[in-house]
Amino acid sequence: MDTTVQEKAITFPTDARLYHKDQQALVRLARSCDLKLRQSYVRLGKRALVSQGRYGAVRQLKRARREARKLRTYLGRVLRNIERGTPLLSEEQTALVTLARRILTQRRTDHSKVYSVHAPEVEWIAKGKVQKHYEFGCKVRIVTTSRQSWVVGVDAGHGNLYDGATLKPAFTQVKRLTGVRPQEAFVDKGFRGRRYHPTAVAVYISGRRNLAPPLRKLLNRRSAIGPVTGHTKRDHSMAWNYLLEMVGDRISAILCGCAWNLKKLWCYFVEHPLPVTAT
Repeated sequence: MDTTVQEKAITFPTDARLYHKDQQALVRLARSCDLKLRQSYVRLGKRALVSQGRYGAVRQLKRARREARKLRTYLGRVLRNIERGTPLLSEEQTALVTLARRILTQRRTDHSKVYSVHAPEVEWIAKGKVQKHYEFGCKVRIVTTSRQSWVVGVDAGHGNLYDGATLKPAFTQVKRLTGVRPQEAFVDKGFRGRRYHPTAVAVYISGRRNLAPPLRKLLNRRSAIGPVTGHTKRDHSMAWNYLLEMVGDRISAILCGCAWNLKKLWCYFVEHPLPVTAT
């Protein structure tokens, strides 16, 4: 078993871009409700966003922060204008106004921040990669068989859970899908630090010593899940998720696992074609 990150199809979330996109969404909301804004800041907001990007590119950070403050001011003025003069809103429109208030009040060190206007469920995840320090999406757990690397469990979870907390729901899913309860699980060192007694499954963490030769061989085999994760992300579209909301994250992860198994089946029947009988 291993975990990976399924990134959402969003732009890199900077504060300036987030303020600008939320301001545009509020302006569209006001137009749909026939609310006349005192000022929409459409032209000024676009100019400030372009200036902020150019100042940041040439490392003129004081000027870049000044433009970001302008964008935050524009967002606050439009939001307060809508809150004062908007009639009854639908549930979706109310959620958008609430989201705009969260974006306006959040700070750099806050937890559970909003990183996207159209996908507020996106989470900030750091997996310790050298080439990519931060990823924005959700964590996906993958369970494969030891010998032939069939995917027998895959699902997306939110909350940026510690890896060890994903073991019990993973075992429950494997038993529900296959009808077989796992007896041994082999994981990496990211799963350390939690008791696994409630799972009723023997968990072996990478690097453990003084094991019997069969168990040591299976533990060395644990690294075979890495290519499975890489192929599902590169060949089966797990690298980017274009589906909406948390349900879309789960659907995308499950479909990627199904694609891996179907590809293995196709390769098997290519090498072992079924006999053709004459009629």
